[in-house]
Amino acid sequence: MPDFNPVDYAVPGFVLLVLLEMLWARARAPDTYEPGDTLTSLAMGLGSTVAGVLSAGLITAMFYGLYPFRVVTIGWQWWAWTLCFVLDDLAYYWFHRCAHRVRWIWASHVNHHSSQHYNLSTALRQTWTGTIALGFIFRLPLVLIGFHPVMIFFCGGINLIYQFWFHTEAIKKMPRWFEAVMNTPSHHRVHHATNPVYLDRNYAGVFIVWDRMFGTFQGELDGTRIHYGIVKQLGSFNLLWVAFHEWTGIARDVWHAPWGAKLGYIWRPPGWSHDASRDTSDTIRERWLALRGEAPAE
Repeated sequence: MPDFNPVDYAVPGFVLLVLLEMLWARARAPDTYEPGDTLTSLAMGLGSTVAGVLSAGLITAMFYGLYPFRVVTIGWQWWAWTLCFVLDDLAYYWFHRCAHRVRWIWASHVNHHSSQHYNLSTALRQTWTGTIALGFIFRLPLVLIGFHPVMIFFCGGINLIYQFWFHTEAIKKMPRWFEAVMNTPSHHRVHHATNPVYLDRNYAGVFIVWDRMFGTFQGELDGTRIHYGIVKQLGSFNLLWVAFHEWTGIARDVWHAPWGAKLGYIWRPPGWSHDASRDTSDTIRERWLALRGEAPAE
């Protein structure tokens, strides 16, 4: 990746904000932080940084290798940076949506959701296997359109920095106009929830308008306590288990599945099984709606 990756320069700010939130939590919400959970998140973040360094050369080479095949050449004008940032965020939305709907990508992304606590350290709980999950391919169309790889990497870094601040319960709601357009702590708390009404909602990175446009938006409901984590909680702070448990699960399921169902355990949604013996987010929501006497949304 380029030497001026903005995320590198944001790390001291991340650390400072985590410390400030810890002070806030100690006085206002002591259950927000749990030492073992926080250490796991920090260790996952460190490991993700190392994994990123190891895979950076391959990804950079791929982006630069595709750049000569671009449709047009987009320069460095201010509007190009703005357009690249918006389109990069749209690409992130579709990556993030697929990361919850395709088990192969979920195996990498689930690490970020595995904490049962929601605080700024959770933002640092990042994957070690993003390159294996092929998440980077969602940004390749930007190269073929004509945006320079350096511009794409930079906009992606700014996107990631923006996503740090809304992993908190310290901020309840932003002004209404901001909540309508931008991703916020309220919107992202919904995304990290395991409540049936909240499952697989609010995939946005920066602009929540993508969820509103594509039918995946769910506002935070007053009076509904949010339960964080994943549907089947890990129950462990073992670092290797946090990082690789879903990959292990895929390997086990593929090994034991009938031949005609093996690919389904890789490409279908998390929780899918060939005999319908498990729950996906869709079946969980449908059952919850049935108990309420409501029909699923079309």
